Amino acid sequence: MLNLAVLLEDTAREVPDRVAVVQAEARLSYAEIDAAANQVAGGLVARGIGPGDRVALSCPNLPYFPIVYYGILKAGATVVPLNILLTEREIACHLEDSGAKAYFCFEGSDELPMGGAGFAAFESTPGCEHFIMITADPTSRSPISSVDSLAEFQHGRPTQFDTVPTSETDTAVVLYTSGTTGRPKGAELTHSNMAHNALLANRLCGMNERDVHLITLPLFHSFGQTMQMNAGFASGATAVLLPRFDAGRALELMEREEVTFFAGVPTMYWGLLNCESADRFDVKRITSSLRVCVSAGSALPLEVLRAFEERFGVPILEGYGLSETSPIATFNRVDRARRPGSIGLPVWGVEVKVVRPDGSEADAEEPGEICVRGHNVMKGYLGRPQATAEAIDKQGWFRTGDIGKRDRDGYLFIVDRKKDLIIRGGFNVYPRELEEVLMTHPDVSLVAVAGVPHESHGEEVKAFVIRRPGATTDEDELIAWCKRNMAGYKYPRIVEFRDSMPMTSTGKILKRELVGQTGGVGTSD
Repeated sequence: MLNLAVLLEDTAREVPDRVAVVQAEARLSYAEIDAAANQVAGGLVARGIGPGDRVALSCPNLPYFPIVYYGILKAGATVVPLNILLTEREIACHLEDSGAKAYFCFEGSDELPMGGAGFAAFESTPGCEHFIMITADPTSRSPISSVDSLAEFQHGRPTQFDTVPTSETDTAVVLYTSGTTGRPKGAELTHSNMAHNALLANRLCGMNERDVHLITLPLFHSFGQTMQMNAGFASGATAVLLPRFDAGRALELMEREEVTFFAGVPTMYWGLLNCESADRFDVKRITSSLRVCVSAGSALPLEVLRAFEERFGVPILEGYGLSETSPIATFNRVDRARRPGSIGLPVWGVEVKVVRPDGSEADAEEPGEICVRGHNVMKGYLGRPQATAEAIDKQGWFRTGDIGKRDRDGYLFIVDRKKDLIIRGGFNVYPRELEEVLMTHPDVSLVAVAGVPHESHGEEVKAFVIRRPGATTDEDELIAWCKRNMAGYKYPRIVEFRDSMPMTSTGKILKRELVGQTGGVGTSD
């Protein structure tokens, strides 16, 4: 028997008074988080919700997230965390697709009226029976008179609760994929998937009870949920929650809270390096506390890695995974030599191979699709047996859709997303390779390379560039520089300068939107 909620319960029993969560001025102990989660569990069971039921949760990085998350697990039910930026229509699709029986939704703000959109989606989903509004003020009533607030839902419930037994193969969490290549699918992750991955994160990073995590990665996403919340709670660490990434605010919290552990996607590291208010903070004080940084989600440009490590004096450990792999699959371990640019080695209990289109294993340094097998691989996509069969073969190998290669020592490197591959005039062009080269140009601050339609070549290579402050490099100059530094078939023929890039809620650059904002070209040299 195994229930993921044990990660909270064991720590609450061992060190009840230790600070578990810091958010703004609030500081909640492990005992307080556990007691509140017990009240949520009691409320769910009283409404007939238990094993086999799914409960949706829309909440930013606030103390309510772990309280409700672990409360759902304690009741024996499955958590369905939803992206807080979903529209009413998208929420309704997720509620229907997951078969959620109840839905906890944060009320939001004027800028992000989550509560109103969530309630409207709930009303249009007949199978979802209960709606609970999470109010910003824990003492206030729900702004919708017909529904309970979280406080009302918990009111009068005992702070003690015997967690409902679940099997290690039961689904603990359903994580929806981003849907960048089609309709989002719900990855079913078991209690074993999630618990193993959290404990692995602790082992990989040497986490301990003295660690202070700054969590600005959204908790509804697998990276922040496993690598920081679940792993941190398992080790008895303190989680400092930042609901929305802001480089200045992140640096302020690093200094004030003496943060030891930070995890982020590459654009967050770029943001910290380019923070306009960075001079206000004591970098030496930050670096004296900061022990480990982790990057994942997309490839970290080597120039960003080197600049960050030089300024903050702390190593960035790169790892790799997907929602479908709980998420950690490979990692640069602290006890072995790190290879900048590599996503490391397979983690304990996990196998990784690189395959050619025909399924045969690729040679060293030969690009191919990354496949993963092990305790971290999902049960499958909820309600989609065909999609599951296409993603996981009969031997248990999950096809990631990412193109990678191994060096002769077994270290893995991401070449690109399979879907991002540009085929220009019959030649394969990998955008990440070009991005790495472009990032070495002194005037380039951030870049994304993508293919755009071309009438004779099929696709043409285009670079979207944010220049460094004060830089004056124009399109012709940068293209000429690229021509000198890249092979003739791959250098960008088009450059578009931008002030910002469209990004997902997790900080990944949305290349599809960039390409959608531009047109194709007819001729090229």
